[in-house]
Amino acid sequence: MKEITVCIVDDVSELRQALEEIVSSSNGYRCIGTMTNAAEALSKIPILRPDVVLMDINLGVGESGIDCVRELKPLLPATNFMMCTVYEDDEKIFEALSAGASGYILKKTEPPKLMEAIKELHEGGAPMSSQIARKVVFAFRDKPLSPAHSAAIEQLSHREKQILEELSRGLMYKEIANVLFISPETVRKHVYHIYEKLHVTNRVEAVNKYFGR
Repeated sequence: MKEITVCIVDDVSELRQALEEIVSSSNGYRCIGTMTNAAEALSKIPILRPDVVLMDINLGVGESGIDCVRELKPLLPATNFMMCTVYEDDEKIFEALSAGASGYILKKTEPPKLMEAIKELHEGGAPMSSQIARKVVFAFRDKPLSPAHSAAIEQLSHREKQILEELSRGLMYKEIANVLFISPETVRKHVYHIYEKLHVTNRVEAVNKYFGR
């Protein structure tokens, strides 16, 4: 099985080294580069072309990981960017997602959950820490569904709606499998069908559609 290649961008050396150690010591993953600032990331990542980039939001004075993602994503459509940060405020979350990040995880996330999130991101998911997912959900939950959105959601089976509800809470595939007493592979197949029916490509878009954005 092909290793998932990862680059890490963080200006704090202790955190950068800790993340590198977590990735390098996990089977099936390989850290192929670490960068300390935006200029380094913008010059090296297009050459390395990793599967996943863990990007800090605050890269020092006047430097933003969000701006980095905004520049890099159009150049590297196959690379998935996950913000790995201490920030939980709504503005940064939505700015990062609109810039092209597909995942948003907090630095206090336990190493096994971090590796699960990288895997899920690589497989087409959009992992978010549960605290972040809740903020995304609450931002959309009170919006009334339009007839078009209602029709799209009605296409989903009962099981697909259950899975979409769990996705909206920020659960990983493995956690959803435990909640619903099914296998992670079954969850993955249902998620594929959900995306197909809703004409979306990731969790954020699916949750947006579910809550009528």
